[in-house]
Amino acid sequence: MDHETVGENIYLNIINHAERYVYIFTPYLIIDNEMLVSLCNAAKRGVDVRIVTPGIPDKKMIFLLTQSHYEPLLKCGVKIYQYTPGFIHAKSFLCDDKIGTVGSINLDYRSLYLHFENGVWFYKNKVIQDILSDFQETLNYCDPISIDFCRNRNI
Repeated sequence: MDHETVGENIYLNIINHAERYVYIFTPYLIIDNEMLVSLCNAAKRGVDVRIVTPGIPDKKMIFLLTQSHYEPLLKCGVKIYQYTPGFIHAKSFLCDDKIGTVGSINLDYRSLYLHFENGVWFYKNKVIQDILSDFQETLNYCDPISIDFCRNRNI
């Protein structure tokens, strides 16, 4: 309503100020160059950047588009995981045990630029540990993605 991309600004701010880690759940990973560079720069400066996406699609074309962003991120050191039991629809960011977001903001153009999305921002709140525990537990149900996966997938 004020022509500011609040969701994107918050996500970029979290990534750009991360010192130890940024953990992300997103059902759609359809990012622009600014988000790609931000994620890559964080990984290159030693931040543990992990992204969990669905292993089973709700929309096949969007699923393939999400996977098309894996290789450049992996080359920079970002770790990507696919949730194998089904479609994961969570949208959250965690950073350095002190910042977290949970809401409806996907990492895609519609969410970041067109829709009126919603999210809760946590700062130094005990709920961050709960979200972190959920992230760590969810990784047990995920397959890590490799460069080989990207180059050998059947599109």
